[in-house]
Amino acid sequence: MYTRKNQRDLTRTEKKRLVSALLELKRSGRYDEFVTLHGRHYVTDDEEGPRASHMTPSFFPWHRRFLLEFERALRAVDPGVSVPYWDWTTDNSPASSLWAEDFLGGTGRAGDGKVMTGAFAHANGNWNIRARVGDGSFLTRNLGRPSDPVSLPTRQDVAKALSDPLYDAGPWNSTVTRGFRNKIEGWGSGGTATTYNHNRVHRWVGGVMLGATSPNDPVFWLHHAFMDLLWDRWQRAHPDSGYLPRRKLPASDPQHGRVFSLHEPMPPWDVTPAQLLDHGRVYRYA
Repeated sequence: MYTRKNQRDLTRTEKKRLVSALLELKRSGRYDEFVTLHGRHYVTDDEEGPRASHMTPSFFPWHRRFLLEFERALRAVDPGVSVPYWDWTTDNSPASSLWAEDFLGGTGRAGDGKVMTGAFAHANGNWNIRARVGDGSFLTRNLGRPSDPVSLPTRQDVAKALSDPLYDAGPWNSTVTRGFRNKIEGWGSGGTATTYNHNRVHRWVGGVMLGATSPNDPVFWLHHAFMDLLWDRWQRAHPDSGYLPRRKLPASDPQHGRVFSLHEPMPPWDVTPAQLLDHGRVYRYA
């Protein structure tokens, strides 16, 4: 078992090793495979087909498996590396340590959002954006969106979501107003008002984090490690609650065949949410 640490507690050496492992995954082409996979499985309410990763109850287990697969690839490069988490309720400024030159680099320049600092800056020649939606071969960010400011979620925002003992509810999509899942994932009516928690963080970072190929920005993994930690906290706070729906939805339900119940295998791994409820044998959070 290994430990996922708060990114602010990483030593200089740990940061260097993580950046090196990320760059090696990128060189090998493996990193872009993860970006493509995420883009392929980003299916909205209005699109046809199964919805395993977003706007759906399996948001948490799907991303837990996605992170685990990515972490295994990282640890194959360097067994001493794990994915740290970014607690954006505390490290909530463009001046926070994760945006430093020696770690993820900072915000993008005015005009095109091109990131100019850190190991992932395009000028260094190691981080070409290949798997993408739209144009642009370089990493982009617009931290805080100065021209139309957006703030990161607060501890109170997270606490409100964590206090809900219900995991999720019908109609099992972006419009749900009850339950922990959508209060953290952060969709509003019809999937358009992306203003809460997880979604608000994507908006705050901006650039490539706004699209379905958001893992092009390495901060994606730190953000979703925190999502995973919050799911863990919710489970501990509500031991008598659990993943919903527990049973396959009936054929009469509009979400039949699109939403994954507790024991239905999720693509692309053929693993069920039930198999991903507990991470305790694999990793822990510091």
